[in-house]
Amino acid sequence: MSNGSHVLNEQVAYYRAIANEYEDHAIDQPGQRELLAAVDGFRPTGDVLELACGPGLWTRHLVQSANTVMAVDAAPEMLARARVRVGSAAVRFMEADLFSWEPDRRYDAIFFGFWLSHVPEERFDAFWSRVGEGLETDGRVFFIDDNYRTDAELIGGSGSPIIERRLNDGTAFRVIKMAHQPAELERRLQTLGWDIAVTPTPGPFYWGAGRH
Repeated sequence: MSNGSHVLNEQVAYYRAIANEYEDHAIDQPGQRELLAAVDGFRPTGDVLELACGPGLWTRHLVQSANTVMAVDAAPEMLARARVRVGSAAVRFMEADLFSWEPDRRYDAIFFGFWLSHVPEERFDAFWSRVGEGLETDGRVFFIDDNYRTDAELIGGSGSPIIERRLNDGTAFRVIKMAHQPAELERRLQTLGWDIAVTPTPGPFYWGAGRH
């Protein structure tokens, strides 16, 4: 097993372990108001696919306008919290590894919150190819994320994609955290055939919206 696979396994273990204290680790930085307004303005309709749904914080927004939501995550503990939080028959939850799972149909919209930065560089193109395979011809993509990494997390230096995150009890896990810059990310997506505008906030957050 490669070192990259070890880190991805550790990343899943981190999100399984942090599920019950997830909100304790929210980033307190400028730009949150703009980010929330962007999500509220997205308002997808039809059938929506949410990747890396976590504890359902964004799922509850999506289901307000969507007919159905398929919410996928690799951590069963996160899915358990999401089911309780959302409590809607319009949402179906699925446990799956997003690096190997393939959608069995196409969706009117695909959403992922704070997931893209956890996709390793070498899997970036394949991930977006999979997004395209799961999207209707006129479907929309919307994502939100941040490029926030503290000095204490940079165990491999600022040039490394691997950082260290800790639980409340101090237990440490390595995770992938790509510090995407919005303008460069937008250009990169264009080269892959996506028409997606990536908009920065005053702080470390950004969102992307567009089509294939």
